[in-house]
Amino acid sequence: MNQINLSNRNAIVTGGARGIGYAIAQRLLQSGARVSIWDMDAQAATEAQKALSKFGTVDAQTVELTAAAAVVAATESTIAALGYIDILCNNAGIAGGNYPTWEYPVEEFRRVIDVDLNAVFICCRAVVPHLRERGYGRIINTASIAGKEGNPNASGYSAAKAGVIALTKCLGKELAQDGICVNCITPAVIQTKILEQCTPEHIDYMLSKIPMGRFGEVDEAAAMVAWLASEDCSFTTGGVFDLSGGRATY
Repeated sequence: MNQINLSNRNAIVTGGARGIGYAIAQRLLQSGARVSIWDMDAQAATEAQKALSKFGTVDAQTVELTAAAAVVAATESTIAALGYIDILCNNAGIAGGNYPTWEYPVEEFRRVIDVDLNAVFICCRAVVPHLRERGYGRIINTASIAGKEGNPNASGYSAAKAGVIALTKCLGKELAQDGICVNCITPAVIQTKILEQCTPEHIDYMLSKIPMGRFGEVDEAAAMVAWLASEDCSFTTGGVFDLSGGRATY
């Protein structure tokens, strides 16, 4: 593992109890950071905190990320636990089901947008004032290659992730002179439990689009995030970083 120096940095990782978020939390801890896991699943967050504590200091907050008041409270609790915040990794997300757009259940579409896009905005809105006050910060949002290319039968997820890309670019420009860099990663399909929400046909379609012919690994995503969370990432903001095994065409 290549070394990234995140000593004395404090990070929030949403959806950090499992999957990509867990791998990100572990990699940041191994790089010297202290980490607060934000997850709506209290049991999973506690179990992750216990498992990850061998790598460093881990805080755990049970948060409904789509509720602004809950996110503000979690921000205050994290600051109380760790002292300050340097890094925000907006990673939590859901896939939603697979339907043609004209058959997509309205409430399910709204829930996907709420979790995958609105929660990113709500977390940024709560944490950014603290980062601006400190004059330093790194924000890394987990988008998706689906947000760039659009996946058929996944319009809710694709639209939400396209919104995350645009939000990243807006916020990156707004904070460009505040010592805060804002970037996002756009993975192709990565083998995690989120795939349980997708049909086998949809998974096969996504895999067929990857020239490397394999799924991405959570540790590969975590390695990219670790650099984006570091001081070395100092002249890159509003960026979109593909993690697609060659799928991305622009």
